[in-house]
Amino acid sequence: MTKIIEASLENLDEAAAQIEAMLPEDAVIFLRGDLASGKTTLTKALAEAKGCSSRVTSPTFSIQQVYDNGIAHYDLYQCPNEKFLAMGLLESLEAPGWHLVEWGDEALEKLLRSHGFNVAVIEITPKEGSRLYKVETDA
Repeated sequence: MTKIIEASLENLDEAAAQIEAMLPEDAVIFLRGDLASGKTTLTKALAEAKGCSSRVTSPTFSIQQVYDNGIAHYDLYQCPNEKFLAMGLLESLEAPGWHLVEWGDEALEKLLRSHGFNVAVIEITPKEGSRLYKVETDA
């Protein structure tokens, strides 16, 4: 299923609720977009929609942040797939909940799909004071 949702920062919570309803309960969610496109901002909104009370921050330097309510957030910008696998992070994706992955590439997406993971992709594109969220799920 593919759906495109447009939202500004002011109504991002409404968009996050729509996206949350589309996503499987347990999934690896790839967030794709250019630098400063709003990947971490969307992660914050999705975490809130899922009932997470933790303060969501970018895992740029830590690679992984784990929050309450089954939310984990990864930033693979400086972490090639080999390093990700060597660190044992593939196993962490087996934990129940949502695993939001910034900068995950298509090779990792293909690997996860081949191992039976529920995978969703959200492409974020800026558009005149708002963002377009193209949400693709297998459901």
